[in-house]
Parts: sequence; C-alpha cells; structure tokens
Amino acid sequence: MNLKETNYSKYALVQEMMDTIAVVKNFNQAQTKDVAKKIESIGKLLLTGEGSSRIFPAKNAIRKALTWGLGINISTDGSRQSAQYDLSKFAVFCASNSGRTKEVVLLAKKLAEISNKNSFALSANKGTLLEEACKETFILTCGWEKAVAATKSVAEQALFYESILSHINRENKEVNYSELAQKIEKALTMPIDKNIIETAAKAGTIYFAGYNDGVAEELTLKTNEITRKKSDFLEGTYAVHGIEEVMNKDDIVFVVDPIDEEIEKFQEVLVDGVGLTVIAIADRDTPFKTIKIPSAGEMNPYVYLSAGWNLLVEIGLALGINLDKPERARKVGNEFI
Repeated sequence: MNLKETNYSKYALVQEMMDTIAVVKNFNQAQTKDVAKKIESIGKLLLTGEGSSRIFPAKNAIRKALTWGLGINISTDGSRQSAQYDLSKFAVFCASNSGRTKEVVLLAKKLAEISNKNSFALSANKGTLLEEACKETFILTCGWEKAVAATKSVAEQALFYESILSHINRENKEVNYSELAQKIEKALTMPIDKNIIETAAKAGTIYFAGYNDGVAEELTLKTNEITRKKSDFLEGTYAVHGIEEVMNKDDIVFVVDPIDEEIEKFQEVLVDGVGLTVIAIADRDTPFKTIKIPSAGEMNPYVYLSAGWNLLVEIGLALGINLDKPERARKVGNEFI
C-alpha cells in the first residue's frame, strides 16, 4: 500500500490502516495502570464485544496471559452468550467503538442491574449508551473510522488490553511502541508478490490458519468485508483434520506464523493431497512461499495483522472492489436506537 498513489489514498480504509502507525507509536501504556490493579485484585476478567472489537483484542490478551503464566482468569465470548453467565465476581470489559452496539449495551445494563461495580467500557465515542451503563469508560484515541471494516481501532483495543496485562506481569519488559510502529509501517507498505495476489483473487475460498490468538480469525472476517470472497478460519491443525475433504485446488490457505512441527503435515495434506496453494505469513523463511515480516518478538501478532491488511487491500484492488463500501455489511452491526 502506498498513500502517495491515488488508487490507494482515495479509500478511507487504506488511510485508516496507515493511521494505525501513529496510534501505535503514541500509545500511552500508563492509562491502564489503575484499572490493572483492580483487575488483578479481582482475578477474573471477561472481555466481550462483537466482531472485530472482540476477536483479536480479546484472544491476543488470552494468549499473552497464558504464555506469561499470569494468575488471572481471562475469558471471552459474545455479549449475548456472556449475558447467560454469572458475572457477579468478574471484571468485565465491554468493547464497542460506536458505544451503541445493542448486544454490548444490553449486557452492560444487566451488569448494572446486578450491581457489578467492575464493568468497564472501551469505545471510540464519548457520551454513549454504553458509557451510561458502565462504571468506568476508556476512550480510544484513534477516533471514529469511516470505512466499514475496522482496522486502527482493532490494534488500539488490543494494545489497551495487553497493557493491562503488562502492568500485572511485573517481569514484562516495557514495549517500544515507536519501534513496533515502524515495523507495522513496513508490513503495511511492503510489496507483495503479484503471483500471490493473482492466485488469491482467483481462489474459490481464502482460508487463514494459525494460532487461536485472533490474528488469522480477524483476517478471515476482513477477507469477507474487503475482498467479498468466501473465507474460513482454521485454528491450529483444523486445516488437516477433515476440512480437506471439501477443499479444491483453486483454494488458497494463508498460514500465519506456522508452527514448525506442523509444516510437514500441511505440505502432505494440503499441497500434495488437495493440490492447493499454501502461503505463510511469518518473520522467517519457511518451506512455503512466504510473506516475510520484520520480527517484533512478542508483539509479532500486530505486525502479522498489518501484513494481512496489506494483502487483502491488494486482493480487493485486483478484483476492482470499492474497499470502503460493502454491499451488505454495516458499520454498526446491530445498533441500539
């Protein structure tokens, strides 16, 4: 992607993806210091929201907490399902950029009804229904997004949750947000092999496989919104445990940060067996054709996500699609009016 070229810069989606660089660079980790103390003392945290406000921000946080061995129970589900749980002893973060997402607002209202004093809102807007229902609200700096597909807000939400965990994890090193922003910029602007773009544009289904940390799953959603093509998320080794029965040679699988021990099986089942194309998105060379990103260590998921955005924009443009205006998808999926 290149904002100096009008075929990119005319789209709000591309501009907002590029805005992510400044959002990350200027992120203030100190803003979550006090709420982190509250959450640590409670010991139980539910991260809820709908769509992009939950997938990567919540699942990235869960993976980090488990990797770091934090003594805090973090879970995530959609707001309707979460409303069926006993959340009286949980801290709950309700994420909605608009602050008007019906499912999220109704859950927040239920938390107020049961006198849960640890309900927190995370939104891009002030003075919303969600803010009214929650005990404390945090406003994202990224601002409202014009494009239907959320991008910069997803990155900031994820950084917000991860910063809470960083305060709890006393052994964790301070994140160099300026350096991370530079690597995100490189991932967003690096050229992608035209053969990869052409193969993906012609594919019947675009699959994303990888860790259950929200990256591949979020890119699956973005594939639908940006390229209008069918897509599916294949967590872990799901890609080689049955779904190959319905895959076709014209399909393509993007494996995000492939686990070395699983590569041989992917080659055997998908490439040799089905005959489809497998592309890796990784910070290292792999046996597959690889979209290689600059390594950011533990912060790699943000760079992988950015590389995926870059990829999907190129596919969308190759298909001649208006990136800002899906025919059916809405900015607020189910708005509380």
